Amino acid sequence: MDKFSIHRVPLYPTIRQKQPTPINSQQTFSAHLQEATKQELKVSKHAHERIKERNIAITEQEWQVVSDKVFEAHAKGVKQPLVLMDQAALIVSAKNATVITAMDRTEAKQQLFTNIDGTIVL
Repeated sequence: MDKFSIHRVPLYPTIRQKQPTPINSQQTFSAHLQEATKQELKVSKHAHERIKERNIAITEQEWQVVSDKVFEAHAKGVKQPLVLMDQAALIVSAKNATVITAMDRTEAKQQLFTNIDGTIVL
């Protein structure tokens, strides 16, 4: 007779689990919250070209105010606001957080704006 052996195979195979990586305690909850709520407004290629060719100068502080107001408007349900500034008028997609187009205020006086559902006056 042939010699054969029977091995017992476990019903549920054991799986080695990775040890969880330790959480960096150096970063506080407020730092995580600030990082998570950091929102930035993008500028489309078309809008960037319009800003350059029309010599529209917007400071970093002004961009921050525009960005904050656009995200605030988006939270209230506005999808595509017109942002009127002292020197410029911007059409923004709040949903995509992107400036779609830009024009200076003198040019904006002669325009008819369609497909906007809110206005932000700064």
